[in-house]
Amino acid sequence: MFRSILSGDMPRSAVLSILLAVIFACLALAPFLFPGVRSIDTAARICVFIALVASYDLLLGYGGIVSFAHTMFFGIGAYGVALALTHMGRGFDAIIVGSVAGAVVAALLALLIGLFSLRVRAIFFAMITLAVASAVAVLASQLSGLTGGEDGLTFKLPRELGPAFKFGTEMFGGELFGVKLNGKLLAYYLVFAGALVLFLLLLRIVNSPFGRVLQAIRENDFRAEAIGYRVVYYRVAATCLSAAAAALAGSLYAIWLRYVGPDTTLSMELMIDILLMVVIGGMGTMYGAVIGATLFVLAQNYLQNLMGAASGLVEGIPVLPQLLSADRWLLWLGVLFILSVYFFPTGIVGRLRSGR
Repeated sequence: MFRSILSGDMPRSAVLSILLAVIFACLALAPFLFPGVRSIDTAARICVFIALVASYDLLLGYGGIVSFAHTMFFGIGAYGVALALTHMGRGFDAIIVGSVAGAVVAALLALLIGLFSLRVRAIFFAMITLAVASAVAVLASQLSGLTGGEDGLTFKLPRELGPAFKFGTEMFGGELFGVKLNGKLLAYYLVFAGALVLFLLLLRIVNSPFGRVLQAIRENDFRAEAIGYRVVYYRVAATCLSAAAAALAGSLYAIWLRYVGPDTTLSMELMIDILLMVVIGGMGTMYGAVIGATLFVLAQNYLQNLMGAASGLVEGIPVLPQLLSADRWLLWLGVLFILSVYFFPTGIVGRLRSGR
């Protein structure tokens, strides 16, 4: 059964299997295991970034295509939901229309970029995507009448996804294991289910004949072309699928935040974060997206607090309190990244599988 759900792509490592099972259980039961606003927000972000990083790994890890426009597609999906909820009202029909429209627009834009750019060498394609993504980010900042400009858009979700909505009052008294049964809980599980479905779909794609051809093109595009595969068509198709998946992940992010702005969905810093997650987890392994996104988001949210606690413990020892100061958490995050690349050159998943 699990083999079928995972499209035959088993972890192939006992340690990796345990890690994936623990992450899945923690995310599935996050509201009950880790009560608190910050914990649930962290879990929701992990879910969204797992789907986003997996969609980028389809492009980079399996197709060998370097693109800097992935946050653009992510932002298109987020703005699609925001605009639909703003102009159509706070209904589930607006969420569906916004999500589908965002995915379609992202796929069409990826098609245009791919058809005109994927015939050139990788570095030139990367530069073209960077230029297009930068232009879209500038447009989102300047078209304040449509996108809210630098301030972004704040919108209302359907009442059923808001904290004021209560359910289970008759059966459970409005609480289950000390957790309030409200719309915020439903919103979390909507994000969790959406990210899970996206991840499993991407896993199915990379383990299909299409995914095998992509890997062949990544290894040797001249040989793939020689045996009859239209390399450009496969690369364009991969770019469109990756863009649509990223847009759907952006829709989930907008639903969770109830806000969309250039800094949250279109920034270059976010693109760098996605690259780091792919490298840490392992390129060309969908499970790398799970490990990389989980570790990176946890580090972003809790490393500063851990360093503050560590700094207090070594108080009185020369130099160490300054080195472990919470203000230097970005420095240590960079050090951790360098160490992970040095000790895990194929990513954590690649190392675990080879260690088997």
